[in-house]
Amino acid sequence: MLTFHIKRFLPFKKLATFKTIWYKNKRTMYSNEAITHKEMQVVDLRSDTLTKPNALMRKAMFEAEVGDDVMGEDPTVMALEKKAASLLGKEAALFVPSGTMANLIAIMRHCNQRGSEIIVGDSSHIFKYEQGNSAQIAGVQLRTLPNKVDGTFDLCELERNIRGDDDHEPVTALICVENTHNLCGGKALPLDWLDKLAHIANLRGIPLHMDGARLFNASVYQQVPPSRIVRDFASISFCLSKGLGAPIGSLLVGSKQFIKGARRSRKALGGGMRQVGIIAAAGLIAIGESWTERLTKDHARALKIAHAVVNLQSKKITVDIQNQHTNIILLNIDSKYMNAQEFCQRLSTVTDQEKTIFGNKLVIVRAYPKNESSVRLVTHCDLTDDDVDAAIQKIKSVIQELES
Repeated sequence: MLTFHIKRFLPFKKLATFKTIWYKNKRTMYSNEAITHKEMQVVDLRSDTLTKPNALMRKAMFEAEVGDDVMGEDPTVMALEKKAASLLGKEAALFVPSGTMANLIAIMRHCNQRGSEIIVGDSSHIFKYEQGNSAQIAGVQLRTLPNKVDGTFDLCELERNIRGDDDHEPVTALICVENTHNLCGGKALPLDWLDKLAHIANLRGIPLHMDGARLFNASVYQQVPPSRIVRDFASISFCLSKGLGAPIGSLLVGSKQFIKGARRSRKALGGGMRQVGIIAAAGLIAIGESWTERLTKDHARALKIAHAVVNLQSKKITVDIQNQHTNIILLNIDSKYMNAQEFCQRLSTVTDQEKTIFGNKLVIVRAYPKNESSVRLVTHCDLTDDDVDAAIQKIKSVIQELES
């Protein structure tokens, strides 16, 4: 066995610097020694949650005027909430620690009867990545519809799944969508689809909630204000700590009456924070005047990476360039040759051949394996043009190696 021979001839510490990656029936050994080299460039494309507060945010945080937010006395938080509500064309907003909490609070307020049901997409964050907290905490069950590749679901199927007339069944109390849609590759939901969805919901008297973690990316892509996208939604959550670049926090937005109740639910969940204006100050910078420019740059960089992959004309690793919307790129991996986890491992490894070809320009790229056959790359505001070029160099090198 290869592992046996490595153990015989290498000290244990040296063994830790090697990985074995499979290409069909061939094993190739890669050294990771160079990862600690001072010339190593690390480009982290795992998520846009990785960003650090910029100088303007840090200054605002240092100088923030604060008060007790649980008592409604933090002026910086109040300014942030007012700004968020205005941007979305709603009456009020609530600052909370996370998008998961914002979504849960929305579910708790809309579904005020235990045993209610909400309809969500089967690839939605609410369904897949929030620990089933709607059932765990709110006593609400999820009914899923298959998400299409554009992040939508079939509206005829939606109508068939709305329940409430039968005493044996739960009552459909809420419909949730995600925009942009993470697992569908950062897709901005079509405006005409949202309009049709709203028409159905209004006829049935069912409120709509949007998990808008990356809502502002959708706004930039569709070149419409966020208020247009969420016009018909009773509640919206959005994250400050993703593409907008703030370190912490999300906003839940809706009517004054809805937010009044949401404040009570936040307290019950332990989300009441005191002199939190220190954090809210960064959020005010994040949704200030420059967010459109920042996100436009992120989208352009994602498109540049996507085009670089497409131009290789690989059959083993592809990108759907026609549906590249925002800052998330999905690489489709033919797992007959290499699975997504192995591809990510290879991106984070430097070979002796790369040392020979690229000299001191050594790069590792961190990426996220979405599943067996798909890798997610996410651009964000902490990247530079040089980072993007280096990432392209590395990704092309690995794909060309696989092709050969």
